[in-house]
Amino acid sequence: MNRKLLVASIVASLAGFLFGFDTVVISGANLPIKELWQTSDWFHGTFIMSMALWGTVVGALCAGYPTNKWGRKTTLIWIGIFYFVSAIGSALAPDPYLFSFFRFLGGLGVGVSSIAAPTYISEISSANNRGRLGILYQFNIVFGILVAFISNYLLEGVGGDLDWRIMLGIEGLPALLYTVMVFGIPKSPRWLVLYRQDADGAEKVLNSLTNSRTEAAEMLAAIEEDYERTKADTDKVFSAKYKKPLVLAFLIAFFNQLSGINFILYYAPEILVKAGFGSSGSLFSSIAIGLVNLLFTFIGMSLIDKAGRKQLMYIGSIGYIISLFMVSYGFYSEADATFKLIFILMFIASHAVGQGAVIWIFIAEIFPNKVRAYGQAWGSGTHWVFAALITLSGSVLINTFEPWVAFAFFGCFMILQLLFVHFMMPETKGKSLEEIEAELISPS
Repeated sequence: MNRKLLVASIVASLAGFLFGFDTVVISGANLPIKELWQTSDWFHGTFIMSMALWGTVVGALCAGYPTNKWGRKTTLIWIGIFYFVSAIGSALAPDPYLFSFFRFLGGLGVGVSSIAAPTYISEISSANNRGRLGILYQFNIVFGILVAFISNYLLEGVGGDLDWRIMLGIEGLPALLYTVMVFGIPKSPRWLVLYRQDADGAEKVLNSLTNSRTEAAEMLAAIEEDYERTKADTDKVFSAKYKKPLVLAFLIAFFNQLSGINFILYYAPEILVKAGFGSSGSLFSSIAIGLVNLLFTFIGMSLIDKAGRKQLMYIGSIGYIISLFMVSYGFYSEADATFKLIFILMFIASHAVGQGAVIWIFIAEIFPNKVRAYGQAWGSGTHWVFAALITLSGSVLINTFEPWVAFAFFGCFMILQLLFVHFMMPETKGKSLEEIEAELISPS
């Protein structure tokens, strides 16, 4: 694989590291903040735990404009700035309202990154390496999650009452480093052709990102052909011709969150306390969740361009169903903590191999070049709306109902996901973005 292509993909995917770190670091600050500001379950769920996710919803829904207008690279730079300001502001916030504002700001960065980074990586890669490079974004999300869990565990007791502030503020360091690194990556060649009509600039980028001028010329020809074919097309993303990718993006995003993944990640220490672990043990066991997530993401990386997206979704769906109902049974029967943890880890492994490995790549693949950023915004926005709703209600769900009810609820939705994968989901491995477009888009 071309070295510059790999480096550019890794740097862009580091937005995923900040995404994962930012969304999960709050789990370590969850209970200390609740005790400090004495908030109700509803206030805590809405303003403390889920405010970043509402920022993510806004960021995802609005990300199409800056990603297209100013470019994928420029947007990625601004993402790093938002993460940095959010981390420092959240750590220094004197009250829950300012805290919520800075968490919302970080959420904007998460939402925009979930469009700009996968779009950028998909547009600089080719059909035979797009899966492996695209999953770098997901790998960095789970790596960020793991580092956040480890960071929270190591920082517990370091600053006394200030522990949670240090946990949140430490994110400013990688955010600053990432922002500096993004300045060194090239612009997307597809963006240069479609939005700047700069074929010469796109050719230079492609020559630097491929191992032969022949391959670069073939990619440029396909991009230019697609541009010529669609430049007179005035249809917006929400038109009948894009119905199929819109439905596919909505459903994969919907099922991603109705698996309960964010509920488990955000409330992991609290869930593990209810499972029977002590407070310190719950933070340590959260690290096990992060490690399993990372390990099975590696497995997903090795299989996604071989087995394909659909096969991984089959594996993940079956694993979801078994693990969620077994965790539900464990809480219902009051099984010991280790029994519950084993099947929670199986759930995480199933997510990492299935939905976690596939979702961002799949949504970035199924929309045409011309509306990719807006299609990404639709799929990602759907994902984050349901993530916010589930996280908002998580504190109530876990404290009002028996935990087994929540896990059974999510398990039922994973049965529906399995049906979606079997009957509706297409396979996209080994196909160029332009080939996928020809298969999924209805003729005008």
